[in-house]
Order: sequence, then C-alpha cells, then structure tokens
Amino acid sequence: MAKLRGFSYENGRNVAESTKFDDFDLRILRLLRDHGRMSLQELSERIGLSPTPVARRVRNLEAMGVITGYAALIDEAALGYPVSVFVSVKLDRQVDQALAQFEAAIQTFPEVVDCWLMTGNRDYLLRVVTDGLKGFEDFLTSRLTRLTCVSSIESSIPIRRVKSGISRQP
Repeated sequence: MAKLRGFSYENGRNVAESTKFDDFDLRILRLLRDHGRMSLQELSERIGLSPTPVARRVRNLEAMGVITGYAALIDEAALGYPVSVFVSVKLDRQVDQALAQFEAAIQTFPEVVDCWLMTGNRDYLLRVVTDGLKGFEDFLTSRLTRLTCVSSIESSIPIRRVKSGISRQP
C-alpha cells in the first residue's frame, strides 16, 4: 500500500485516510461542499492561503478522488417532480447475471435517482422521483415489475425530509 499525502492506494483504488488531512484540506472540502462555485481566489481568502497552494490542494483532492465532481443542486419539486418513493427490491436470485440485468435496466429509468445494492433481506434500495402517485404507479407497473429478475417490491413514501446532505462533513 503506497501513501501519497493523506491517501492510500489499494488495488488501484484511492482510499482517503481522514486522519492524514491537514486543517487546510478539511477547510477546502467543507467550503467547496457548501459552495461548489466558489472561486479559487475566494477560497484562498477564506482559508488563509494564497491561490497557488489552494489550487494545488484542490487539484490533488480531485486527482485522489476525494472531490469527485461539481454539480448544481436542483429542486425536483420545482421541476414538477414532487413525489419521492423509496423502493426496496428483492431479486429472484442473487447471481451475477440477475444483478447485471437489474442494474442495466435501472440505468435506463430516469425516475430512479439513486440505487444502492444492499445487505439484508432486500437486494436494492431505490429512490424513485415522479410527478405524483399516478406517475409512480405507471413507473411501477410499466417498468419495474416487468423486469423478470425482480421477485418482490416494497415501497415507502416519505412524509418529510428531516436532514439533507451531499456528503458527510469532513
């Protein structure tokens, strides 16, 4: 396992060692997590380093895979998709072919915003976003239940979001 300024490489994959980040790295991550469009100049002013070392640190965090990208946060309800439903899916068999078939199909469904392979009594947890309960019903009956690898489905409709975040606080 080779080390490079706070990061380890295992099997070709970057693994961050949070105890190796210094205060400047953590402050950069916190500021960019909350204000992704912040300029390097403003970032440098806020953390007390000149722009050149800040730019180098940001590039290193990107290269190591700690910063994985930048995105606009979009209000789904404002776009006409006010309903989120959490859907637990159990496959008929947990074999590579069924997993691959399910995951390939999920990639084509725009209603599925998040999909997690799970441990426990269900295989996948999805967050499905639609324009209403009728839209969810249409998704369920015309898409999800038609996948031959799906054995059972359990849906939960959230009442309200209590906490929201992009990532864990570094």
